[in-house]
Amino acid sequence: MSRPRTRMLVAVGVCLVLLAAVVAVVRLTGGWTGSVTVLANWSGAEREQFERAVRPFEEEHRIDVVYQGSSALSQVLAADLAAGTQPDVALLPGPGELTAYAAEGRLEPLDGLFEAGDYGGVWVPKVAGGDGRKRTYWLPVKTGLKSMVWHGGDLSGAGIGRAAGEPGRWCVGMESGATSGWPGTDWVEDILLQQAGPEVYAQWANGRLPWTDPRVRKAWRTWGDLVGAGDRSRVDRLLQDNFARNCSRRNLEHLGSFRDSHWKPLAGDFVHSAEVIPGAREGADHWEVSGDLAALLNATDEAKKLIRFLADPDTRLPDFTAHRRAAAPDGPEDAPRRRIGSILRGAERRLCWDASDTMPPALRDAFHQAVLRFLVAPGELNAQLRELEDVSVDRRPTLPVCGGG
Repeated sequence: MSRPRTRMLVAVGVCLVLLAAVVAVVRLTGGWTGSVTVLANWSGAEREQFERAVRPFEEEHRIDVVYQGSSALSQVLAADLAAGTQPDVALLPGPGELTAYAAEGRLEPLDGLFEAGDYGGVWVPKVAGGDGRKRTYWLPVKTGLKSMVWHGGDLSGAGIGRAAGEPGRWCVGMESGATSGWPGTDWVEDILLQQAGPEVYAQWANGRLPWTDPRVRKAWRTWGDLVGAGDRSRVDRLLQDNFARNCSRRNLEHLGSFRDSHWKPLAGDFVHSAEVIPGAREGADHWEVSGDLAALLNATDEAKKLIRFLADPDTRLPDFTAHRRAAAPDGPEDAPRRRIGSILRGAERRLCWDASDTMPPALRDAFHQAVLRFLVAPGELNAQLRELEDVSVDRRPTLPVCGGG
């Protein structure tokens, strides 16, 4: 079945390129000076916001930004690269695949196109390229904060701690189409980070700590106890509910900063997850983060100009930014958003990448599936961890997972 699927993905990639070429020809005949193709997985409101954001760029430079959206981003990009029809710019969620592409010499360096110091090392580290030299290979366009527990605003201190021990109080959904299970991987990662610390977490994310390590196993068990793994009546709902399900003010929810729009009408707020994770280290203060990163695959003048534009702090892009000179939200109703932005922009040494976003696609997908199976059969955890270790045997480039390290 792999060959037909590969051919289909290549065909989809070729069709996208041909469509982009047709659009570019039409624009050029209308006074446009060039075009740049952008591949991303944004859809709906995010895509609309991106397209609005780049209109001033198009009007100023007379360069057409041709957006190519795909929910199978990794597969389409791999097929495009194999066919030599890659987009000019790709926006990927997390640095895992980009680190590998940089090491293979597939990416063009971004040094000199923007000021890396405007973001901090965890966001734009120097990584090895195909020639072994370390350069900047991606730009954080959209960033998100994790290690958050949302609540309805009427719980504080010990109240949240007590509620966390009741599986029924957690608003949890695992369904997310082809990526179902990722809310569970966020849980396991965050628990390991808060219990074992950033050094152990980074070793595990980089494949230098076995999945069968007792500290990793403890993180899984802790999550299972919190959400009621093995309780079929509850687990059936967790597996069927979408991750963006509606929560009540009485609930607690372990999801990232993108959920601020849901909790705002409920007068919601958030606490650091270490306040509710059993066994969290005293003084645990590291936050997981995520981000959509722009990488340059074709070093055209048009693509370089777009990278410079995307790095401008005045460019209004989807969700939160880690740019230290970007304007913060104002108004009393935006207090949680101000806190989120402050952490993303000012706590660089306390930020760690979402571990699954640093992993190779095959391992990341296996992780997603493993958390779904664990919810149903927590007694089979040891076998599941051995299977994940088998998938993780391939060595991969080491990534600076946590800030300051």
